[in-house]
Formats: sequence, structure tokens, C-alpha cells
Amino acid sequence: MSNRRNWLKQIGLGAIGLSITPFETFANPLAENHISQNLDNSPILLRSNENPYGPSPLARAAMQKSINSSNRYGWNLSDELIALIATKNNVSNSNILLGAGSTEILDLVLQYTALQKGNFILAETTFNYWTFPSEKLGLKKITVPLTADKKHDLTAMLKAIDSDTKMIYICNPNNPTGTICDYEALVSFVKEASKNAIVFIDEAYLDFTKEKSLSSLAIENKNLIITKTFSKMYGLAGARVGYAVAAASTIEELSALKSSPNLSVTVVSTNAAIASLNDTKFIEQVKAANEEVKKYTVEQLSKLNLTCIPSHSNFIYFSLDNYKKDFFKQLENHNIQGTKIYEENGKWTRITIGTMKEMQRFIEAIK
Repeated sequence: MSNRRNWLKQIGLGAIGLSITPFETFANPLAENHISQNLDNSPILLRSNENPYGPSPLARAAMQKSINSSNRYGWNLSDELIALIATKNNVSNSNILLGAGSTEILDLVLQYTALQKGNFILAETTFNYWTFPSEKLGLKKITVPLTADKKHDLTAMLKAIDSDTKMIYICNPNNPTGTICDYEALVSFVKEASKNAIVFIDEAYLDFTKEKSLSSLAIENKNLIITKTFSKMYGLAGARVGYAVAAASTIEELSALKSSPNLSVTVVSTNAAIASLNDTKFIEQVKAANEEVKKYTVEQLSKLNLTCIPSHSNFIYFSLDNYKKDFFKQLENHNIQGTKIYEENGKWTRITIGTMKEMQRFIEAIK
């Protein structure tokens, strides 16, 4: 571990052996448009809640340096990443399972749930792409409407649990609404709901908040599973690194459904994640930039008389009810990629928070 710390210091101070990209370009990781906006006609990508600033300087250097070792399996690297993640979350190594993004963890828990046929419960509207195979796995999906202010209705979700319920999913902060559950209310919900089913908390966007994770509860509760990702705050969406935090016995049961537990993350991606955890300066910069640009965007949307839901994430959920133009056509005309209408009642849509220049172009496009 000490050797790797020395190596991380070295790649943070000077050029690396490979010259794919000049290391000088890593000096200012939050320089506007340094990743995707080199060409004037490049699309502005505001659809998938990605980090617009790219991976951290240490992560990019680590990925380049590790390409030559991609001919070897990453068993030892995986162990190192698991140890770092466990330390970050104040749990043991046995409480961590790696996945190729949190989506793989979501798929795995869906398979785990399907071992005993029944139903699972989630909010309407929430992140649900991982649920598409549910019927083929023999599961029934039950949705519970959000509250009027677009939050999880934990009381209604508790009432929806029946003898066939095997799992309840909560995305916190929620995608696409950006709302967050009250911590104490969520803890109470977990204690009650986990008596009868698995409670699966998706904390993909929790890094953008000051809220506490429920990881500490998971190590003692075999029916609580937390998933986290390097895709958002750490800028590694394309590298595909995620993980589960759960009781050791639950991790063992999930691992038994994989032919090679912890090996679905590549050597290059694992090195990137290790380096990312050591680049705290970059994370602080990303978080501060996200808050600044989010404030600007909400203010501008409000000036256009568009209602926004307070966001605890790196995206904004807002209503197009008062918008007179064709919103998506305006985006298309200005080479901006957005998402869709998530709720017809109120015409609610979501936009990712890009760089300041990207969001200024977005506002100009829809004026």
C-alpha cells in the first residue's frame, strides 16, 4: 500500500511515461470544456448526470499508466480498492462487493430477490432502468407515487408491503427529482421495512450532499443493502466502478451469484478508482463547482417562470408547464442533449448540471 501511495504522489507531480495526453492538461481539472468541448460543434451532454469535468487528474494519469498491465487479472488491485472503500465507509472488507458500476449491483440484487418469487416496491418516479428484466425473472413491480413535493412517500411504501414483498428500492437522493429523504425518517423506515424484505438504498448521488450514509446500519442488518458508485462525483461513468455495502453474510450470498466476484471491474478502472479516492482536492472542487452552477441555473430557470424542485444532486428537476416553446426542439437546435418528460402531469423534465459555460448556453438556448 505504501508503494502505491508513493506512486500516486509521483503521478500527481510530474509527467507519466505514456504520452497519450500531455500531463500539463491535468493541471486545472475544472478548466471549462477541457474534456468534451474542444470543438465548437460538439454536443453539450446534459442527459445522464455525468461529471462534466471528467475523471480527476490522478485518475486519468493512473488509467494511462495501468494500460500496460491490462494483460493481468486484477485480484490484488481489487483487494486494495475494497480496503480503501471499506475505510471510507467505516466498514470491513467483508462488507464490500465491487461491480461494473452500481448498475451491475442493481442487476445482481434483482436476481437475488428473484430467488424467491414475489414483488418489489419502488417509487414512481425514480431510477428504474434496472427493473426492466424483473418480469422475466418472475417478479412483480409495485410502484408508489411520490408526494406532492416529489419526495419518497415512506409511509405509503410501508403500507404497500405485503407477504410477497421481497425488496424495496429507494434512490436517495432520488433520480430524477433530486429530492432527499429525511435521515431519521429513513432510518425508521429501514428498521420497519427490513423486518419483512430487503431494503435497497441507492446512494449514487449522496456525495453531492452533507447527509450521512446508511452504510453503518447495513453491516448489522442482513436485509439492508447500500449501493454507491464512482460514476457521478468521481467522473468515472464510462469506467464502470460501483459497489455494494452490506452485512458480510449478505455479501457472501450476492457473491455466490457471480462466477468471479469483484473481477468485473477492469484493471484500468480499478486503478482509476484507487487514485480517485486519493484526490480529495478534485472532489472538493467538483462539489463546489456543482453548487455554484446549480444556483445559477435554478435562478435562470426561475426567471423564465419554470418551477424547480430543490436539488440535492448534480441535476435539476423542473416543470415545463409554463414553457411556451418546444423545449426539446430548442435543445436540438442548439446541439444540446437533454432527457425526456418524466411526468406528463406538470410536464416535469430533468437537466444535468454541466459547466458554467454549458449551462449558460443551455439557458440561452431555451430563452
